[in-house]
Amino acid sequence: MADDSAYLSKDGSSQESDGGVPRRRKRSKTPRTPQPQIVYGELVVVGLNGSPSGGNDGRYRHKFVLSRRPRGNGLKVMNQRTIVTPAQSKEKLLKQQQQSTSSYSHSVSMTINRDKSVVIDYDTDASTDMFQLGRSMDSIIDFIVFDMIPNPSRTAEPVRSNSTVSRYACRIVCERDPPYTARLYAAGFDPQHQIVLSEQAPKWTRKSDNMIDALTTNGVMLLQPQGGFDASSEPGLWREVSVAGDVYQMRKSRADRERGAPSPGESNILTDGCLIDLCGVTLLWRSSISRSQTPSDGQVDALRRRLNASRPQCPVGLNTLQFSSTTSASGIDSQPYAYLKCGHVHGQHEWDASGGGGERRTCPLCRKVGPYVKLRFGLESAFYLDTSSKTYAFVPCGHVASEKTVKYWSKVPIPYGPEELLARCPFCAYPIMGYPGYVQLLWDSQ
Repeated sequence: MADDSAYLSKDGSSQESDGGVPRRRKRSKTPRTPQPQIVYGELVVVGLNGSPSGGNDGRYRHKFVLSRRPRGNGLKVMNQRTIVTPAQSKEKLLKQQQQSTSSYSHSVSMTINRDKSVVIDYDTDASTDMFQLGRSMDSIIDFIVFDMIPNPSRTAEPVRSNSTVSRYACRIVCERDPPYTARLYAAGFDPQHQIVLSEQAPKWTRKSDNMIDALTTNGVMLLQPQGGFDASSEPGLWREVSVAGDVYQMRKSRADRERGAPSPGESNILTDGCLIDLCGVTLLWRSSISRSQTPSDGQVDALRRRLNASRPQCPVGLNTLQFSSTTSASGIDSQPYAYLKCGHVHGQHEWDASGGGGERRTCPLCRKVGPYVKLRFGLESAFYLDTSSKTYAFVPCGHVASEKTVKYWSKVPIPYGPEELLARCPFCAYPIMGYPGYVQLLWDSQ
């Protein structure tokens, strides 16, 4: 009589013999542990204090998180070819560019003159992920952005416009393996997998490889903080990034047909706290590693709640003041106001209201004369450098944030209009005025 005995099958599972007939024992299935998602970083629209008033809508959002894709969709340069077509119209030349035979998946077409164009072929690169930005609604755009024009009333979020941001403005390419380096390139590919640059776009031949490079019409600008995203660091200088990813000094004007001088030693690699300007909208880049070490949404909200828990009062109306947890203002009786000349915080009251409205009011505590504005709490944590208990307000918009946050942004020049560079409040994009451009808030307990 055969004894029952256990043995291992070829695949390693446990089996039993029962009367000489093997019986398979079911292997217990252990649930797979989900792999953590690899995040490269996030882009945040400068001028939006949290979600837009209409909420985040699909690819139009106030921020965009760049995460590793299931499969790499990056591209790499393969070759360059020249198309010569004498006495052809621009329309026929463009059509020939599009119909020219190529075994590669993507291309960049540049018109040199009426009779000549250059095509640079790209093919897939599974080691990188590519993300595209622009105002186009095409599905090929990952993050839809629009012009952000500061609201003249300073009491609402910026006015949304779509006039100057390119449909396919730029692309960010991230390495799929550590250290997950992210790089910025001007121009994005359209649904036909092409970038088409007109004859007016600045173009030149690179000495390093004899390849043609170019800038887009209104340019893609990059500002790297010198010393990291920290209150003690300096903002650096704005540079322009080419289609191939090289870095140059800014042109004399935004749409000038002559590029700036090369910037040796500088690169298109995105570092924490750098700014990307697309001629109408400015984006802040926060790397995933640094973002985990800076204030979170919860910590910023805890600062707001600590202020509310201290139950500050208006020295005139003696009513309790509170900051709302949303971008909309709280009740009229509890909304904090401040005299921006001295920083004393009050509620809304009519004391000395006849002295020039909100622009010229006399503080009843110190008698200083200056703007009297409604305060709004800065809710977007990506703009914060710390959550210290000392609170400051930007002048003249009245957005409230921590000391290091306000002092840092008050010295960062951000494009304003076609030519100007001005320090702007990151929560509403309104230009900061005066020196130093902020005021420490003094509550009733102080």
